[in-house]
Amino acid sequence: MSAGLLAKPQMRGLLGKRLRFHIIGAFVVSLGVVALYKFGVAEPRKRAYANYYKNFDAMKEFEAMREAGVFQSAPPKGK
Repeated sequence: MSAGLLAKPQMRGLLGKRLRFHIIGAFVVSLGVVALYKFGVAEPRKRAYANYYKNFDAMKEFEAMREAGVFQSAPPKGK
């Protein structure tokens, strides 16, 4: 009966070997997610805020809200 010899299973260090592989994989995946978030969400959001505030006039906004009656302590002009 020469069915061939089976290789002995690894009995020592198997958990460490598997953990090392999975920790490296998790680190690479997390770096990828961070990069996608930074360039896909954070940077466009920062550009949008910068563009909004580049032409923002606080007094004009205040007067618009004042005329709309948003403030209790600053009644609309003419009252």
